[in-house]
Amino acid sequence: MLVSKEFTFDSAHYLTAYHGKCERLHGHTYKLRVTVEGAVSKEGMVVDFCELKALVGRLVVDKLDHQSLNDFFKNPSAENMVIWMWKELEKPIVKMAKGVKLYEIVLFETQNNFVTYRGK
Repeated sequence: MLVSKEFTFDSAHYLTAYHGKCERLHGHTYKLRVTVEGAVSKEGMVVDFCELKALVGRLVVDKLDHQSLNDFFKNPSAENMVIWMWKELEKPIVKMAKGVKLYEIVLFETQNNFVTYRGK
């Protein structure tokens, strides 16, 4: 079964390897959707939403919210960001709940523009 939790955070960036409007400093209200996969436990849940919220908050959202993303990434494209997020979350999610693994990360840069990543 798949279980998802959504988060929002605000950050600014400029794309260092791009030539166009986005090479100038600008900001986004990002929406992040983290999806995990696992079996339903005896408690009737795949994962506790509160635990998932705390983990993603601590490892990703709290680090990036109201920050200049260029301080964290050489080229802070949405694609590069989700690869980093996957690396931050994959092992801690496995440790958080037995039999649960990270399935997918979706990062919305705008309401209509987003990237989806499912690991390598």
